[in-house]
Amino acid sequence: MRAALWFIALFGIAVAVALFAGNNQGTITVFWPPYRIDLSLNLVLLILLGGFTLVHLALRALAALLDLPVQAGRWRNQQKERAMHVALLDGLSHLTAGRFIRARKAAEAAIGHEKALVGTAEPLAHAVQVRALAHLIAAESAHALQDRGAREKHLQQALEQTASNPSAPAQEAREGAQLRAASWAMQDRDAQAALGWLEQLPQGAARRTMALRTRLRATRLAQQTQAALDTARLLIKHRAFSATAAHSIVRGLAIELINQAHDVSQLLKVWTSFDSSERALPELAVHAAERLRKLGGDTALARTWLLPAWETLVERPGSLADALEVKLVRALEGSLSDIDPQWLARIESAQQLNPRDPLLQYLAGIACLRLQLWGKAQKLLEQASTQLPHDALRCRAWRALAELAERRGDVEATARAWRRAAELSD
Repeated sequence: MRAALWFIALFGIAVAVALFAGNNQGTITVFWPPYRIDLSLNLVLLILLGGFTLVHLALRALAALLDLPVQAGRWRNQQKERAMHVALLDGLSHLTAGRFIRARKAAEAAIGHEKALVGTAEPLAHAVQVRALAHLIAAESAHALQDRGAREKHLQQALEQTASNPSAPAQEAREGAQLRAASWAMQDRDAQAALGWLEQLPQGAARRTMALRTRLRATRLAQQTQAALDTARLLIKHRAFSATAAHSIVRGLAIELINQAHDVSQLLKVWTSFDSSERALPELAVHAAERLRKLGGDTALARTWLLPAWETLVERPGSLADALEVKLVRALEGSLSDIDPQWLARIESAQQLNPRDPLLQYLAGIACLRLQLWGKAQKLLEQASTQLPHDALRCRAWRALAELAERRGDVEATARAWRRAAELSD
């Protein structure tokens, strides 16, 4: 359609010119004494058009001739810029391929090519970013080669290049250099240096996943457990870990915090610092209750901490690992010295719902023993003593049976129970 319109327009112009030129009777007379020259108006118009075209082409040719040195300089700069980018790409390729010496040489060549462009008529717009990245590649290669002197030199040069440039690309390069410096410090096992580099990051960059991962490793290495736990929580919000890994990391850090508590008040402060989902972790609750018992804390409070884990054990049999079930029973056993009727009802109800569970039989027997219900305690402990899967629990069950036998004066049963307990404790 556009081509058809162009043809119509050209035909129209041709018709207009033909009509104007064919019927144009005008003349132009040029007096040049003693001469007189009569020229057709059409010829004069053609001469003017031709003269204008000739002058325009001459001016264009002159401008092109005068622009040759500029074009030659631009071409040389383009070749230098192309060589610089090629060297930078070579450095990245060699670095990822593990050819660190070649990567370092290529990065230094890129820096040299960039310096050659300084002061030219068309300076490189992203020169700061190129220099910073080249220095960073050279520093990374020097770090891989264990050349710490060269690494620090190139790192400082990369930071200096971006220090006074407020542009977004330059600041991104600076943040990347600081993150790499923190990672190198961690590889050198220098946690304080790594944390120092991370503190220099802007707030937004400090909350990136890579920065948080480095901070987590640094705080754990520096034994700053609370800071490590806070960082792990942020990483979990960013979905940096799988559910299993997140559970394991939080559990390990929380247990470290619990172990660092040296009195009941410190332990209570640590426990209240956990959120509800962390306090509901059975492993954490069991460990905290055991720590509270060792520190001489309130056993009723320990049972309160163990309640979510106990409900999980009762409502979802088999959901807890066997070792964790044993630990939970041991923790509850240690807190039964002043058992209240509510907890006794819980234990008896759970044992009646699952009467063949040896762990519940054992726990119910110990609860009855604490409440001086001798007959019921003996019956439950005798049933549990032959079925408990854990030698330590069977040993404790036989010890409890020995105490019951001594109380009723049965010497033979006492000796048999102590003998069985001794066999299991070996």
